[in-house]
Amino acid sequence: QVQFVESGGGLVQPGGSVRLSCGASRFTLDDYAIGWFRQAPGKEREGVTCISSGDDITYYLDSVKGRFTISRDNAKNTVYLQMNSLKPEDTAVYYCAAHRSGNHYCTANLYEYHYWGQGTQVTVSS
Repeated sequence: QVQFVESGGGLVQPGGSVRLSCGASRFTLDDYAIGWFRQAPGKEREGVTCISSGDDITYYLDSVKGRFTISRDNAKNTVYLQMNSLKPEDTAVYYCAAHRSGNHYCTANLYEYHYWGQGTQVTVSS
């Protein structure tokens, strides 16, 4: 059973920063493409960013380009989402997810992902 441990969410002021972490037990994250998704109240879940296995492919939602960065620390078996210059519209529950066929590939299509974390709330408000 694949298990994620997500952390790092919370309340942050507009313009602030937060880093989300997605760690895993019982499997090696670097073998998978990893995506971060978010779901705001009353809205559909959307793909924010993803990174392929081997880190050669990344994708960013247009609204987060230049503000968010996805990265891996393979020694810690953890994927991070660094979020800067946060806006109230970034408020959502953020989920990490793993895609089994992630070699040189990642996608923002949530239906292609096989394993999901439990989500962590990020609230951007003054």
